[in-house]
This record gives sequence, C-alpha cells and structure tokens, in this order.
Amino acid sequence: MTTLEIAALKVSIGGKEILRGVDLALEAGRVHGLAGESGSGKTMTGLAVLGLLPHGARVSGAVRLGGRDLLALPLKELNRVRGGEVAMVFQDPATSLHPMLTVGRQLTEHMRHHLGLGKAEARARAVELLGKVRIPGPAEAYGRYPHQFSGGMRQRIAIAIALACSPKVLIADEPTTALDVTVQAGVLRLLRGLCDELGLAVLLVTHDLGVMSAVADEVSVMRDGLVVESGPRGRVLREPEHPYTRSLLESLPDAEAR
Repeated sequence: MTTLEIAALKVSIGGKEILRGVDLALEAGRVHGLAGESGSGKTMTGLAVLGLLPHGARVSGAVRLGGRDLLALPLKELNRVRGGEVAMVFQDPATSLHPMLTVGRQLTEHMRHHLGLGKAEARARAVELLGKVRIPGPAEAYGRYPHQFSGGMRQRIAIAIALACSPKVLIADEPTTALDVTVQAGVLRLLRGLCDELGLAVLLVTHDLGVMSAVADEVSVMRDGLVVESGPRGRVLREPEHPYTRSLLESLPDAEAR
C-alpha cells in the first residue's frame, strides 16, 4: 500500500529547472532507494516533500500523503506534518544537532509540541528511543551534549529524534556519507531494522550504490532532475535497462568482477 506518492514534481529556482517531473511511490515497511550523481536532484526531492526549499523556489506537481497534497497545505498544517508524519535525517549530524542543547532536550521538545506529552512522559519516551537506536547507557546519554558522542552515535541520535513522534515516512538524506565504512554498516542495519519493526516508509537518498544494494527494496535512479529508471533492487542493479544506470554500475571499482 502506497504511503507517500510523489507525482510530476517540478522545482525551479532562479529560472533554472532543478526537478523536471519526478514520480515516486513509497510503501510502508519498505526502503525505496533514490540514487544518482551529485546535482541530479535527489536531495531536492526530499526537501520538496517537506516544503524546505530555498526562498523563491517554484513548485508544481503533487506530494500525496493520506489523501492530502502536501504542496497545497497551509504552512500551519504543513508544520504539523513535519516531524509528526514525515521526518528527515540529514547528511551530517554535526550540523543537524544543536551543539548547545542536551540530547534529551532535542528529543523531547518536539515530542511535547506534536504529541502534547508531559515532561516525565517525554523523558521516558526519549530514553526508550535512545535504547532503540542502540545508544549505550541511554539514561545517561539523555543528559549529554552532541559533542560527547562519536559521529556514528550522533547519527543514531538524529534518527531517534526523527522517530520521536512516530512518523509514517522517514526521508534519510545521505545518512552514512560522513561516516567510516564500519560505522556505515551499523547505521544501515539500524535503518533497515526500524523500517521492518515500525512499518516505516523510508526514502533513502544516496549516491552510493553499495549502500543501496545493502538495504533498499526498490531503487530509482535520477539524472538531471528526472527519474530515468525505477524497479525492484535486484532487477535494477543486475539487469539495468537505462544506459545511465548501466554506466553507474560499470563505474564501480569491482564492476568487472561483479
């Protein structure tokens, strides 16, 4: 069942067309990988879903969630959707987490805002979430600051914050790019497990086809603001139909061996 549908999405900034008619469908309990080179429009697609585009951007098309078109929602209603029904994890947790606020405060503030929880209830849920994303000693971690954690732990905290209000859709924008390979694997296993456990519809944005092959159920490939190929992971990665997808796969270091 489709949870989020993106239809004919176009975005232009300063007269330049960035997205030229993107179509995607995200399903509950499945990871949809969105691949492509830098500048292809992957991140812009995720930002457009939440209305986080630069000032002056022009948008057309539709982003449908639960019978509503998010592009047509008034700002007040869209703010209820952000974090509440659709959440986003950004590429670098060092910049997405506030350095002057404790992890606990960053977890509980929007829980109290969106869910109306009391202080004690919000704290209990925050500690539970830290445990769910495998933060050691979650009760102690609650009172610590982002700089007291490693890069991998910070990204896990960012995922916990994104999940705080039980969203239906999680957009993960290059969540492992700033991490070393062994830490990447742990974060990817975490995302896959949370998707299965919570029934999340996940849009995984990445330029790394290795990341895609590890966790995605479906794969879409973007080039110059368009989706040029889309389908089940196995078919797209083993039997690509579009020349651009083939060129991406052939550029991998182990292409000949594969």
